[in-house]
Amino acid sequence: QVQLVESGGGSVQSGGSLRLSCAASEWPYSAYYMGWFRQAPGKEREGVAVTGSDGTTTYGDSVKGRFTISRDNSKNTIYLQMDNLKPDDTAMYYCAADISISWWLHLQQGAVPRFRGQGTLVTVSS
Repeated sequence: QVQLVESGGGSVQSGGSLRLSCAASEWPYSAYYMGWFRQAPGKEREGVAVTGSDGTTTYGDSVKGRFTISRDNSKNTIYLQMDNLKPDDTAMYYCAADISISWWLHLQQGAVPRFRGQGTLVTVSS
């Protein structure tokens, strides 16, 4: 069974930075779309960032210019560098993986990635 394990969440003041990591268990990791989505209490799920096996990246509008996603195939790990954090970034962040990009494209319509981590909480105070 594939497992995704997130780490790096925590509490930070507005304007601060955090780096999230997501480690995947052994599997054809390099062929998958890997990314992050988040969900705040009372709000819909929101796509944060996704990276393809070819290294392409896509970001949600609300995090463009502040967040950077990267992957290290040798370590089966992806990262999310979050800079200039804002209180609106407060949410549970989930790592996701799927051989299809559909989960990213249809997230707000209820699409579920094939694999998902347990989540890591990010809290940004003003």
